[in-house]
This record gives sequence, structure tokens and C-alpha cells, in this order.
Amino acid sequence: MALHFEKAEFASRLARLTEKMKEEKLDALLLFAQESMYWLTGYDTFGYCFFQTLVVKSDGTMALLTRSADLRQARHTSILEDIHIWVDRVNADPTLDLKNLLVEMDLLGARIGVEYDTHGMTGRISRLLDAQLTTFGQITDASYLVSRLRLVKSPTEVAYVERAAVLADDALDAAIRLTKPGADEADILAAMQGAIFSGGGDYPANEFIIGSGADALLCRYKAGRRKLDASDQLTLEWAGAYAHYHAAMMRTIVIGEPMQRHRELYNACRETIEAIETVLKPGNSFGDVFDMHARIMDERGLARHRLNACGYSLGARFSPSWMEHQMFHVGNPQPIEPNMSLFVHMIIADSDTGTAMTLGQTYLTTADAPRALSRHPLDFIGL
Repeated sequence: MALHFEKAEFASRLARLTEKMKEEKLDALLLFAQESMYWLTGYDTFGYCFFQTLVVKSDGTMALLTRSADLRQARHTSILEDIHIWVDRVNADPTLDLKNLLVEMDLLGARIGVEYDTHGMTGRISRLLDAQLTTFGQITDASYLVSRLRLVKSPTEVAYVERAAVLADDALDAAIRLTKPGADEADILAAMQGAIFSGGGDYPANEFIIGSGADALLCRYKAGRRKLDASDQLTLEWAGAYAHYHAAMMRTIVIGEPMQRHRELYNACRETIEAIETVLKPGNSFGDVFDMHARIMDERGLARHRLNACGYSLGARFSPSWMEHQMFHVGNPQPIEPNMSLFVHMIIADSDTGTAMTLGQTYLTTADAPRALSRHPLDFIGL
């Protein structure tokens, strides 16, 4: 089987989950997030673009309901043994198959948690599911139960995140080698992704962000490429990915002579991220991290140019995003604990002057100060 973890680790995860389910008084949990299934069983697929769910009972019993295309995928990549197939057909309603499976598993009238907040749960599936289960049992939103368990990484997970960080560094090296006046964004992007594949990495859970000129102020991928001018700015956000674990980075590279505004914004980014390192440790919360970001940026008159979040938890994620639920934004009470992999990013988009500046890297939290996973310093990059 194509398993990335020992069976003992899967058993430990299941024990943690069922213990939490009992605390929440849940008889069963319906998992729709692919990363939850991967974490719990090793099941690795992009088949969540169709209906599938993993049923987990509080006694540790598990059953997967999926399509025929994923039968062998589940057998080959997971520890699952009980796999059920719903049949593709006109007007198919797999939630009816799910209800019948729940009856077989003696869950009629049970208290059942559902992962609603995931890309594996479309609006249509939600409506069909609620229609089938409203009178079946007591249904409750349990979207973040597994997500929170996944925040703290095991030693094997840490090793995968560290490997992903090496690949992210390799991608930056590849980008820097090609970045110069006249360089094509397409070549830079190809080199970055190629470095990760050559290093044994995976596709990332979302596209790399690349933009130059006016597009350097964007923090989302878009179609279309351009060549760099003699004086230009290039914003890159990417992640190394290994066994689906991500380590993200972000930089704005200045081509030619930097403007004074570039230097000003870089100094703000550097000062802020170094200040965040002093609170990115146990005893503080995700909200405290954001508060530090907002205070320094706002004191420097950058309130209009910063974002309303400055990072998030990273781990094993699937398309369309490598971002976890837990983000650095105002008021987030999530405590920081050791062995969390957390991406901190500074993003300043000054539309008034057309100037971009970003700075970001992934950290592993410890009992005290965080450990940056990148071998690259946070220095200004001018080429």
C-alpha cells in the first residue's frame, strides 16, 4: 500500500478523534474534507470533486462511501477495509445510499457530526444530505473537529513539512537564477515548479502566485504571462509540497534600482515579521499574532495597504487551497502550541504608488521561540 505513515500513527489519530467525539457526545462523524480522510486513513485522491464521505463511529468503526473510480485508489492508498460504492446514474442521489449505509451501521436516531465547511461539500450535496438526514437523527456541524486535531504535527509530519521547506527553498533558488530584465514569467514559474517535482515533491494544493509590474500587487494566481522590464517588481508566493504537506514562502523581488517606496515597505515587512516571531510561541494566540501585525503596520501609516490576515496554519491539504481553517486574524482565540507549522506573510499593496512588497516564510513552533524552516534569510532581494 502507498502509505506515508505507520499504522500505529493512524491508530493514534483514530484514538484521539474518537476521544474527542465522545467529549462532543457524537455517535458518528461524516467526513467530507479530503485532508481529514488522508490524515485519518491515508486515503489519497482528488475524487472529492464528486460525492464521497467517510463515516467514523465513536467506537472506531470506519466505512467509506465513494465512486467506482476511487475503489482501487482507496484500497491502495489507505488502511480502509470497508468501502462502499454508489452507482453513477441519471438523477443519482448518493445521500440516499449514505442513509442506507448509516442504517446498516446502526446509526438511526444517532447524534451525527458533519464536516460542512470543506470544498468536498457543495451546496447541492448539503441540501440533499440535510433532506435525507433531518429526521434520521440529530445532525450537528462538526466542521472543525478533525481540523483542530491536525494543528499539532507528529514527528513524521514535521519531517514531511521540513522536506517541503527544502523544496520551497529550491524553488526560490530556481526563480532567482532566471529573474532579470527580459525574463519571461512563464520560464520562472516552470523552473520553480520543476525544482519541486525534481526534488520528489507534489503538486501544491493551489496555484503558485506570480505577478510582475502592476500584477505584483495581486496575491492570487491569474492567467497570462509577461516579460520583466529593466525596472520591475516580481511577487512570488509558492509552497514546497511533500506527501501533501506544505511549506509556503512569499517574496517580492525588485529588478533594477529599487524605489525608495520599495525600501520603506520592505523595512515595514521585516520589522513586523521579526516582531511576530516574539509572539509566535505558546502562551499567545493566533489573534495576538495578527494584533502585532496590525499595530506595526498601522503605526507606519499602512492600514489601507495591508490585509486583514497575516498567515495561517499549514499541513497536508488538497486543492483548491493549501490554507488551513486557522488563520491569523483579529480575535482568533486559537492557542499557539508546540509543533504547529505556521505560515506568516507580510503583504503590502500600495495602489497609490503602484508599489508591492511581500515577505513570508513557514515556521515550526516550539516550547519557546519559533524555528524558521527556510534556509533563506529575510533579506531584501534586488536583482
